[in-house]
Amino acid sequence: MTELLFATSNQHKAAEATAILKKAGVVVKHFHFDHREIRSDNPEDIAREAAEAAYEACGQPVFVEDSGLFIHILHGFPGTYSAWVQKKIGNDGILHLMKGVEDRCACFQACIGYHDGNMVSVYHGVCHGNIARQVRGTHGFGYDPIFVPEGQTQTFAERIELKDNLSHRYKALLEFSTALASMR
Repeated sequence: MTELLFATSNQHKAAEATAILKKAGVVVKHFHFDHREIRSDNPEDIAREAAEAAYEACGQPVFVEDSGLFIHILHGFPGTYSAWVQKKIGNDGILHLMKGVEDRCACFQACIGYHDGNMVSVYHGVCHGNIARQVRGTHGFGYDPIFVPEGQTQTFAERIELKDNLSHRYKALLEFSTALASMR
C-alpha cells in the first residue's frame, strides 16, 4: 500500500479522498493545511500553487484539491470562490439568485495538485448537472443539497452514492490514482 499526504483543512474532503483512494490501494494521511489560496478563476492555477506551498510545509510528496461549483447562467459564479460563497450566503442564497431562472445548468470542477518532490502534476474531474429548485437531502456537505448530477433526478445530498460514483472529486481522484499506479 502506498501512503500519501493530503493537505487540506476540510475534513469532508479528507474523508472522501480517504474512502476513494483506499479502493486504489492508497492510504491517505491527512495533513492539516490552512493555506491562503491565490485568487484565480482557474482551479488548476490554485491547485498548482497550493501543492507547491503544501510541499514546502511538509517536505514530502503531497496532494491538494481545489474545486468549485460553476453555474452557467451566473457566468461561472461562484466558481473558485465556492467555499467563501457557501459561508456567506449558503445554498439558500444561491437559490435566491436563481429564483425564476429556467437555465439551471451547472458543473462541479475539481483539480488535484500533486507535488512528488520534483514537480507538480494536475488531475481533473468534472460533474455536469443542474441546480435544484430547493434544498433537498441531508447527506454530504456544501452544495450537495442543491446539485442534481446530469441524468439523475436526486441531489447528491438525497443519494450520497451518486456523489461517491459521479462527483468531480471522485473523477479527479480516479485519474490521480490511475497515474499513481503507473508510477509504482
